[in-house]
Amino acid sequence: MSVTENNVAESLREGAVIPAASRAERFTSYDVAAFEVPGGREENWRFTPMKRLRGLHDGSAVASGEITLETEAAPELKIETVGRDDARLGEAGVPSDRIAAQAYSSFANATIVTVPKETEASKPSLLRIHGPGEGKVAYGHLQVRAEAFANAVIVLDHVGSGTYADNVEFVIGDSAKITVVSVQDWADDAVHVSEQHLRLGRDATLKHTVVTLGGDLVRVSPTATFADKGGDVEMLGLYFADAGQHQEHRLFVDHAVANCKSNVMYKGALQGDDAHTVWIGDVLIRAAAEATDTYELNRNLVLTPGARADSVPNLEIETGEIEGAGHASATGRFDDEQLFYLQSRGIGEEAARRLVVRGFFHEILARIGVPEVRERLEAAIEAELEAVGA
Repeated sequence: MSVTENNVAESLREGAVIPAASRAERFTSYDVAAFEVPGGREENWRFTPMKRLRGLHDGSAVASGEITLETEAAPELKIETVGRDDARLGEAGVPSDRIAAQAYSSFANATIVTVPKETEASKPSLLRIHGPGEGKVAYGHLQVRAEAFANAVIVLDHVGSGTYADNVEFVIGDSAKITVVSVQDWADDAVHVSEQHLRLGRDATLKHTVVTLGGDLVRVSPTATFADKGGDVEMLGLYFADAGQHQEHRLFVDHAVANCKSNVMYKGALQGDDAHTVWIGDVLIRAAAEATDTYELNRNLVLTPGARADSVPNLEIETGEIEGAGHASATGRFDDEQLFYLQSRGIGEEAARRLVVRGFFHEILARIGVPEVRERLEAAIEAELEAVGA
């Protein structure tokens, strides 16, 4: 028996959960009962503080409130409230964990936002989701549909209090070009678990940005898939965790179609005791996905002692006929050489530290094409730095 076989046998005797050998084996279902109740030792949950999920994972979190949706949409967009029986729901993807399945089976009504065919939106559209309120639980479902050759910018802004789980779908039609910014700026008590499904048509382009700033526990899991050749997805992320906050981002890019591109870049900063961030980046290039071009990058900056960042990039390749594939991850504290360089030019230590953090996030902020959102995030980062005295 090999060393690996011995390790597996020992793990089975101890009752440990053996993860699937390939992301291609990932289980999905709309049925909550099809998923076992996670205990925290599973690969998909091993970084998540289960007790802080408030029962979202085991069925004990019963809906006791509702979210409030405010919209400031471009006039060209169509916004509908539909029932669970609408045939369009679920088109972008199927839940891949128990909480996502619970959210899918628990929402009463869904919101569908449609960008009509060959339409260019005249302005960015804002959808502000207010939590159900402190001590309350809600489930939701939102779908964004971009028909062929559509062009639009859509901002999802999550604010308020409470416990909230949802599925968000992005169905991007052939040759459509869509920019999405999902901001999690919750109150300190909020818990938000969201699975986001991104499905791109032929020659479609999607820029998907996740920004996480607030909340007690926030877990966002975007999954990108391709329906036809020529799809191009850029997945960006920015997160800033304070003392006690848990922020988790789990990405999966499933290349099952030839001639598609993906680029992932997430950056995070942490400060304060027990601040914890988790970034998991999984990319699967299946045998049929020839000429794939993909890269993923994660960087974390630890500002104070007592904070912890976990970063796990995974790249699985089933074909040698690709354009390019790679990944990188790094976690560290302030670069002493950068600080020395700035201080040697007369800049005080506090100001130098601020400049380093701003420069760290600049690459992400510069790619957010909505000036109002970019300015708001810059102000939020400045406030975070003032709080810690960086």
